[in-house]
Amino acid sequence: MKNAMDLVAEAKAKINEVSVNDAPNEIQKSDVLIDVREPDEFRAGHIAGAVNIPRGMLEFKLSGMPELQDRDKRVVVYCKTSGRGALAAVALKEMGYLQVHSISGGLDAWIEAGKPTVKPDLPEFG
Repeated sequence: MKNAMDLVAEAKAKINEVSVNDAPNEIQKSDVLIDVREPDEFRAGHIAGAVNIPRGMLEFKLSGMPELQDRDKRVVVYCKTSGRGALAAVALKEMGYLQVHSISGGLDAWIEAGKPTVKPDLPEFG
C-alpha cells in the first residue's frame, strides 16, 4: 500500500521542478503562479503575484475559470515544502496543461533562500 510520500515521489518523477534559484525567472515567464496551500497558510505569507487555489479545490476551480482554460498557459505551482505542489503539477498535466513547473522545496525553500514574501492587505478591526 502506498503512503503520501510514495505518491509525492511518483509525482516528482513525472513533473518539471524548478530550483528556488531559477524560480524567479520561471515565475516571470509564467502566465499564472498558483499557491496550492490552504487559505490560512496563504494569508500568513506568499510569493508576490500568487493566486491561492488550495490543492483540494484545484481541478474544480480551474474548470470554472475561463481565463485559465488555455492549456498552453505557463503555470508555476508551489506549496509549503513541494509535496502538494508536485501532486498539483501532476493533476494539471493530467488536465492537459502543457507548461507546468513546481518550485522544488516550496515556500520553505524560498524563504530559506532569502526571497521575499508578501501578506494580503486585510482590513483592521478594532
